[in-house]
Amino acid sequence: MELKNKKINFLGDSITEGVGVSCEEHIYLNILKKEAGLAEARNYGISGTRIAAQLHPEHPDWDQDFISRVETMEDDADAVVVFGGTNDYGHGDAPLGDFSDRTPYTFYGACHVLLEKLIQKYPSGTIVVMTPLHRLGEEDPKGDGSKAVGTAPLSVYVGILKEVAQYYAVPVLDLYAVSGIQPCVPVLQERFCPDGLHPNDEGHKRIAARLKGFLQTL
Repeated sequence: MELKNKKINFLGDSITEGVGVSCEEHIYLNILKKEAGLAEARNYGISGTRIAAQLHPEHPDWDQDFISRVETMEDDADAVVVFGGTNDYGHGDAPLGDFSDRTPYTFYGACHVLLEKLIQKYPSGTIVVMTPLHRLGEEDPKGDGSKAVGTAPLSVYVGILKEVAQYYAVPVLDLYAVSGIQPCVPVLQERFCPDGLHPNDEGHKRIAARLKGFLQTL
């Protein structure tokens, strides 16, 4: 995919919004815009938001799930990058469900509904999913499946995103596997993700580099 002069919509949560960076120009999508010569990098990131709708709404900002925001995005995008799932794991109340679900109230179903809506809205565009990054304390180091938060290990949410995206032939940049950002390793936490969740300027630079290289292969 030739990136120069392309318009890309970025649908995400606090990382896309820019929590953790020193200024807006250091958000990964703005780095990408500058380095790749994008015409526009539109930021649709809202802190705390989740892919799935909530069974018990709790917060007017956090409850703006990804699905409900598709219609608010500009129609003329050449590509859409979806970067979410960590809040579904972290504080969402939607159950995982299963692959057959087509409801926004399970994580499986919400992934289906979201990608179908994006495909309908941008049938000739390139849709890309980025998986969540690792986060501090995400799973029990004993490997017995227990963890600090969520209804399942974060790796399960990553797997569901990849499984559903594959069904729609939507390319996936698996940041969980290839970002090089793992805050459970102290030196990497200090360099890329000081609070254990939100990448800093260096972390966003790393994400932008991975995303640029990935998009150029499409």
